[in-house]
Amino acid sequence: MRDVPRLSPFGRVLRRWRQARGMSQLALATSASTSTRHLSFLETGRAEPSREMVLRLAHALDVPLRERNALLGAAGFAPLYRESPLDAPGMSALQRMLDFTLSRFEPFPAFLVDRCYRVLRANQGAARALGGFAGDGAPWREQPWNLLRITLHPDGLRPYIVNFAEVAASLLARLERAVVALDDEELATLERELRALPDLPDPCALPLTLDPVVPLHLKRGELELRLFSMLAQVGGAQDVTAAELHIESLMPADSASEALLRASS
Repeated sequence: MRDVPRLSPFGRVLRRWRQARGMSQLALATSASTSTRHLSFLETGRAEPSREMVLRLAHALDVPLRERNALLGAAGFAPLYRESPLDAPGMSALQRMLDFTLSRFEPFPAFLVDRCYRVLRANQGAARALGGFAGDGAPWREQPWNLLRITLHPDGLRPYIVNFAEVAASLLARLERAVVALDDEELATLERELRALPDLPDPCALPLTLDPVVPLHLKRGELELRLFSMLAQVGGAQDVTAAELHIESLMPADSASEALLRASS
């Protein structure tokens, strides 16, 4: 029987990314300016990539910076992209930019979150908007907060979300896409944890809606807010930490919610 070649560590990771992106060897080879024969040899371990080739393939596959370092390591090269703590001295300019951006959303809520939705910073509008719904359950005691846990957990915002089925389905679909796109085990662990929460809706059973966005409809007693989410990311990031940050803002979905948020500032 003909022996099946064993994939090299680099070839195994490369093939996983190529398949995750739904690219054929021909499509990837063309995008990375190489031949399908050479790409096949790289996947099976019959050839070893140069550092330049690893980076060309990572660029063609739109591999995130964290995973580009892992791809380089699998090929035997040192990481290229640094991962700096947000409070490192060299990140001071980024911190100023992020604080400025968060403040520009006032009086509307805005959160700075990492790739796993941990809340690293928030503006005053976030504290005011969530203050009327916050409790003493486990998601609220966690430091830092996790935006998805706070939203989906029974002890978080869930009891006050009028349209919970639609919101949960939308958030879980977004998380699933991120897990597939990033191939991130920590993110995948978070997804498994959240999907194990009780009484989550079945996305396949939800009615089709033609609304352009799914608003977050919160109601607790006389307090009622309708909000929709907007995301902003750091463009051109060359640091792993910076590349994985994004600002999630909650904007008023109707005039009543806008007036309430402005009056509370």
